[in-house]
Amino acid sequence: MSKQISELHVPVALERAVEVLGESLGKPGAVFVDCTLGLGGHTEAFLQRFPNIHVVAIDRDPQAIALATERLKPFADRIDFVNTTYDNIDEAIEELGIEKVDAILLDLGVSSMQLDERERGFAYSYEAPLDMRMNSTKGKTAAEVVNGYSEENLAKIFFEYGEERYSKAIAKAVVAARTEKPFETSTELAALIAKVVPFIPGKSSGHPAKRVFQALRIEVNEELEVLKATMPRAIHALAIDGRILVMAYHSLEDRIVKQALVAAATSSAPIDLPIELPEHAPQLRLITKGAEAATDSEIAINPRSASVKIRAAQKIRQAA
Repeated sequence: MSKQISELHVPVALERAVEVLGESLGKPGAVFVDCTLGLGGHTEAFLQRFPNIHVVAIDRDPQAIALATERLKPFADRIDFVNTTYDNIDEAIEELGIEKVDAILLDLGVSSMQLDERERGFAYSYEAPLDMRMNSTKGKTAAEVVNGYSEENLAKIFFEYGEERYSKAIAKAVVAARTEKPFETSTELAALIAKVVPFIPGKSSGHPAKRVFQALRIEVNEELEVLKATMPRAIHALAIDGRILVMAYHSLEDRIVKQALVAAATSSAPIDLPIELPEHAPQLRLITKGAEAATDSEIAINPRSASVKIRAAQKIRQAA
């Protein structure tokens, strides 16, 4: 099983993550937190390359934890697995008796495993229950959103989270169709969207349901709310000289990450204050200049990396 997972799963921006975060993992007993364990590709590479580190591996998906645990058996004595959302990073390390950590990785979005498992309902290309929960034991399903939200609320999430220009028309069609029969499967919803969204030769790319399915996934899993709560907690959890690297795949995700890192890297001293007091000094030093993209060579190997935006920073001061 471990070999099959390794062959199928190619971590995004692995070498860049190792290059940036590795700078803070040289000391014995350094702690690396993989906030988005998934199938364990990033964690496995860090464990192999840094033999003295200990890993805290977080994922909200119990199935991901189970698969990664099997894959990472050779490193079992150097890993603590935590089944929770990554906004609980502070509680997770505290329960493990860890005060501060040396490196944090956040690889946002849906994992390849979740996309590939038909019964999870993340994909629009084959029939499955409209679920989309990253933890299939908790929270509302995509079917509950589609069949229960008002037309106005559906249009709002399709537009804001999916950047879907036909959001209002799709929401109207969904509400009209569900009065006849509630939506149950991914293909039912995808077929309706395909009827509403016009195909424009030379301009249309990908399936017309792609943006709506993305929006539903973000809504179901409360991804943006969780990320907003995570960033200050992750920054606080870092030790001095510790580093954080975030990979975002959506403009709204990247905006949240940018705002949090830039704010922590900026002095909070009033403009008219003649001397910057220590408590106003920046907490972070930005490592990346803006958001970095994947290299052409990596995109050729791993198409999922085409939309990634990478931001990283180093802790230089601990806030009170």
